[in-house]
Amino acid sequence: MAGRRRLITVPPTAGVPDPVPLDLPGRGRTVVTDVGPRDAPALFLLHSVACTGLLTWYPALPRLARDHRVVVFDQRWHGRGIRSPQFRLADCAADVTAVADALGIGRFAVAGYSMGGLVGQLVARAEPERVTGLVLCSTAGHFGRGLRQRVALDVFGRTLRRLRERVPPPAALPRERLADRRWGLREFRSTTPWAIAVAVDEIGRFDSRPWLHTLRLPAAVVVTARDRFIAPAHQRSLARHIPGAATYEVAAGHAACVLAADRWVPALLAAVGSLRGRKP
Repeated sequence: MAGRRRLITVPPTAGVPDPVPLDLPGRGRTVVTDVGPRDAPALFLLHSVACTGLLTWYPALPRLARDHRVVVFDQRWHGRGIRSPQFRLADCAADVTAVADALGIGRFAVAGYSMGGLVGQLVARAEPERVTGLVLCSTAGHFGRGLRQRVALDVFGRTLRRLRERVPPPAALPRERLADRRWGLREFRSTTPWAIAVAVDEIGRFDSRPWLHTLRLPAAVVVTARDRFIAPAHQRSLARHIPGAATYEVAAGHAACVLAADRWVPALLAAVGSLRGRKP
């Protein structure tokens, strides 16, 4: 019915692990979730702008942790991540290596969502001997100034106002669903609007096109084909620029990792699985 607020639902949050603090010498403190067999291949999951590590990845954690040691942490300026004078994607990439060092992990694959995909590209370029594979989700290799300004002034502004409103939930919503919704809002609200605006501006300056073709590692790109934040054409172009990258498409928007998890998680699992046995 016209004018009625559409209820946003999220996958169940029961069993989501609590992250633990991790000090990174000379860098600061973040929080880390480290699950799965310790002798399994390591997989780092890098989250989206305006989110936390768990908020982006929790629907996929149980499945990924069956065959991987999965590491998720809050990136700087997000959630309970590192607080620093400046926000730079290059620093976010160095944080990944620092977390791996702190956990005693030598080699690892990287999966990045949205902003995390930009960070993942930087890590793969900086650490070619350590990064064993790369999965890029709902992300791109470059952005135009028009996107930067539209996102900062329009999309994020309206989304933040809507999600930060304390709207009483429907009385008929089951108690467990209320808990899921409250958890998601709490995670989202843990990043300030100012931090999001600064991160979006930094994202708008990113351009990996001059060096993407130099990456020599197994790679896959998961395209959100109904994305209004990062154009699907830019996502597909990213895949074309990485030699041998596989492509998986999901008929969903930019928040597919949570709001369309039933479709997105299988595509992610296929992308991660495609890295196995492939040579750089």
